[in-house]
Amino acid sequence: MFFDIDGLVTSTFDRAALHAALGDPVRLAIVDELTSSDRAPIELRAMLRIESNLLAHHLDVLDQVGLISRHRSSGDGRRRYVHLNRDALGSLMPGPRPVLADALFVCTHNSARSQLAAVLWRHAAGVPASSAGTRPAERVHPGAVAAAARAGLDLTDVTPRSLAAVEVVPAIVVTVCDRAHEELGDRAGWLHWSIPDPVPVGSDAAFDQVRDEIAARIDDFVRSAA
Repeated sequence: MFFDIDGLVTSTFDRAALHAALGDPVRLAIVDELTSSDRAPIELRAMLRIESNLLAHHLDVLDQVGLISRHRSSGDGRRRYVHLNRDALGSLMPGPRPVLADALFVCTHNSARSQLAAVLWRHAAGVPASSAGTRPAERVHPGAVAAAARAGLDLTDVTPRSLAAVEVVPAIVVTVCDRAHEELGDRAGWLHWSIPDPVPVGSDAAFDQVRDEIAARIDDFVRSAA
């Protein structure tokens, strides 16, 4: 059997870089937090109680080894969100094991992302899920209904509702809209998934991409809880 020595050495250095990045307690705490929720740097600063320049250093280290990505908010364009690239961790996924429970998904209009998330959660996790909006629309967007149908899911009889109408908040609450997350503020125990809004683009591909991204996040959550 022959070995690719150059490839083996490269792989070893890559793995060592990951271990070094995770060897710092602050960076490990950042990755732990990002296992279930995207966070803005200002939110991470408040959680970790560190200055912005030190946080920027830690985020740069995690970015350099491919553990995180950063993108601009679709709500407040001055804000950015940090997302964990789970594939970079392989079998080294840190963080506490989540527990599957009833879930509530929230976006602004409750017409697309949160509706797709709720039906995907019920399908993948096998437990109840609902959705709501901070300013609900009159109907579920036809693009979301069609994207759900292409995945064998049904949103035809669902109507948007207000978050204020939710009487019992379940154990898991996830905002899937930057605008709603920023409007509601950082609420203890709530998670945030920074999912782009497919409505401005309006194409089937845009809705399918959002559906698939939400489905991938839910699958990760379910596997982590297994």
